[in-house]
Amino acid sequence: MATDYFGVLGLSRGAGDSDIKRAYRRLARDLHPDVNPDPEAKERFQEVTRAYEALTDPEKRRIVDLGGDPFDSGGAGAGGFGGAGFGGLGDIMDAFFGGAATRGPRSRTRAGRDALIPVELELDETVFGTTKDITVDTAVLCTVCTGAGTAPGTHATTCATCSGRGEVQSVQRGFLGQVVSSRSCPTCAGTGQVIPEPCPQCAGDGRIRSRRTIQVKVPAGVEDGMRIRLTGQGEVGPGGGPAGDLYVEVHERPHDVFTRDGEDLHCRVTLPMTSAALGTTLSLKTLDGEEDIDIRPGTQSGSVLTLRAHGAPRLRATGRGNLLVHVEVTTPTRLDAEQEKLLRDLAALRGEDQPESHREAQGGLFSRVRDVFK
Repeated sequence: MATDYFGVLGLSRGAGDSDIKRAYRRLARDLHPDVNPDPEAKERFQEVTRAYEALTDPEKRRIVDLGGDPFDSGGAGAGGFGGAGFGGLGDIMDAFFGGAATRGPRSRTRAGRDALIPVELELDETVFGTTKDITVDTAVLCTVCTGAGTAPGTHATTCATCSGRGEVQSVQRGFLGQVVSSRSCPTCAGTGQVIPEPCPQCAGDGRIRSRRTIQVKVPAGVEDGMRIRLTGQGEVGPGGGPAGDLYVEVHERPHDVFTRDGEDLHCRVTLPMTSAALGTTLSLKTLDGEEDIDIRPGTQSGSVLTLRAHGAPRLRATGRGNLLVHVEVTTPTRLDAEQEKLLRDLAALRGEDQPESHREAQGGLFSRVRDVFK
């Protein structure tokens, strides 16, 4: 049976990319070996990471949707001849044509899988770039046998069952005549060799689990959800095969002041109505340091001021985005007697002490409605 990768993440089939991403983040935070030293949590974390990889990679997701397992070494999963219950296309051809096409033994050395690990970064780290030391737990080359899988001083020998061919044949007689079929040798698993004395450290696998620290260079301008590829830093393959790649997925922590939209940054400032009316100079702490912003007299609530080249760098281009400052003008809710008198005097001077008449004089909404009925 193919693994239910949706169930591993606690999702129903057909879940979207955002749901998959949220579920993985939630589980990874609780199960990561740096946070939870429980051995069962470690296994669960690997299982969750594997499910996330299967559902976010388009080709692997296609195999999952067809009912197969993209990590099944048997081949194409349920969508092809390599699924459970079939011996593969080669075996079917052998059964009908007498096994004329010989596949031969397969190598014990196979390429390793890719690995995925999340890393949380602050906004300034994603904007300006940084270097992070991350701890990963992956399969590495066995230090005793260096991938051979044999105990020191010993060597692999030719399989006596298949004589090194990696496959065995069987003959059956039926109404169509004699049918010869081939299958992978059960003794050597198709490699043509057996290890009489396995390595005591890796038990013949050629690799062991190890926790190590890797330095990751985060380029300036990366965004939340992006992945940094470290070639050859993933899982070492069986038999000491070449290592896969390690993908570091960036998770950007929310900032107290700024929000990010691609290469642009946004923030909000509040001004008293007097400052907005008279104009002022506002000191704003940006990611680049203190900046003075000129507030022009008569600035309205909802205005947006632009500080150019104060955003995030363009990842695959030159230059930087902008910092957009959204202005919100506040109105006082409590006035003492003197303040109220001053405001009333100002309203009288501006002819705003009768706002409804003022709106009609300016051709406002009420005057337009009145004209329609006339």
